[in-house]
Amino acid sequence: MEEIKTLIHQWALDLGFQAVGYSNLDLTEHEDHLKTWLTNGFHGSMAYMNRNQALRISPSHLLAGSISAITLRLDYLPEGEHQRIRKTLELKDTAYISRYALGRDYHKVIRNKLKRLANQINDYINLQKLGPFYARACTDSAPILEKHLAEKSGLGWIGKNTLLLNRSAGSWFFLGELLTNLPLTQPAKRPSNHCGSCSACLSICPTQAIVAPYVLDARKCISYLTIENRGAIPQVHRGAMGNRIFGCDDCQLVCPWNRYAQTGREQDFQPRHNLDKSDLLELFQWSESEFSTKTAGSAIRRTGYQGWLRNIAVALGNASGSARIQKALIAKQPDCSEMVAEHIEWAIARQAGKIALDQV
Repeated sequence: MEEIKTLIHQWALDLGFQAVGYSNLDLTEHEDHLKTWLTNGFHGSMAYMNRNQALRISPSHLLAGSISAITLRLDYLPEGEHQRIRKTLELKDTAYISRYALGRDYHKVIRNKLKRLANQINDYINLQKLGPFYARACTDSAPILEKHLAEKSGLGWIGKNTLLLNRSAGSWFFLGELLTNLPLTQPAKRPSNHCGSCSACLSICPTQAIVAPYVLDARKCISYLTIENRGAIPQVHRGAMGNRIFGCDDCQLVCPWNRYAQTGREQDFQPRHNLDKSDLLELFQWSESEFSTKTAGSAIRRTGYQGWLRNIAVALGNASGSARIQKALIAKQPDCSEMVAEHIEWAIARQAGKIALDQV
C-alpha cells in the first residue's frame, strides 16, 4: 500500500492536484453536530441536506466494499486575483461573482481528473495482479461530509468560517474524493486547528451568517441567497449584498491564512466572458438565451436565469444612483417573473432615493 500511495501522489500531481490525503470512512463523531445544524433549520430550503443523513455519516454505503477515501486538493484562485477582489467589491457598478465560479464548472473539471486517477490506479492494480479495485469519484455532489474527510486525511482543519483551511495554502481550493476498497491508512494525527482567537471571518460577513465559530446559518449567507435560494431574497439582507450577484468570498478574503494561498494553475478556472470585471447593467441586459450560452459549462447555471436577474436587480439597487440604471430596471420589469419584478421594484425605489439625494 505504501508503494501505491507513492504512485497515487505522483499521478495526482501530474493531473494538476496540489495535495493528496487518505482517510477511513467513519464520520460518526460529526453526527450530533449535523443533526443540531439541521434541527436549527440552518440548511434553509436545501431539503437535500436533510436526506441521506446515514450516508453523510458513513459514506461507505455509497460504494459497497469501500473502506477508504483518497482526498485531493485543487487550487483555483487566478494569479493576482486576491489583490483585485477588494477593488472589485468597491466598484458598485461592477458585478462581483465568487471567484470559484468565474471559469468552467469545477464539478466537471475535478470529476474528470478523479476518473483519470481511478483508471491509473486500476491499471496498476491489474498489472500487478493485486485483486479487484473499485472506486467512486465525488466532488461536492454525493451526500458525504467531504470537508471532514479532508480534515481526517490531513489536508487541513475546518475553520471558524466552516471552510477547510491549510497553513500553506489558505482556503482558495476545491476538494475531491475517491471512495475505494483499498486499505489506505490515514495520518496518525490530524492537523491542529490554527484559528486561535481570530474572529475576522465572523466580523466581516456582510449578513452575519456565521452565527457562532464553526456554525453557518445558510439562510443568511449570500452564497445561499444568490445560488441555492429559489425564492425572494429577504429585504433585510439586500443592502448588505452590495454588488455580489453570485456567491460571496468575504470570509476567505480576510482569513490570515490566505496570505499563503497558492495560485491556481488550472486553465479551465480562468475567467470566462470577462465575468471578473463585467458591468452590472451589461449582465442585466442578457436575454435568457444569452444567459444559457454564456454560462454553458459554468457553475453559474445553478442559479437559473430568473435567479440571475433577481440577484443583479438587488445589486443595481445598491449601485450608484443613475437614471440609466433606473430606466433599465423599469424596462425589464414587465418581462420577468413576479418574484424578479418585486426585486426590481425594490431596486427602482432605492435608485430613486439615491437620485433624489444627488439632486439636493
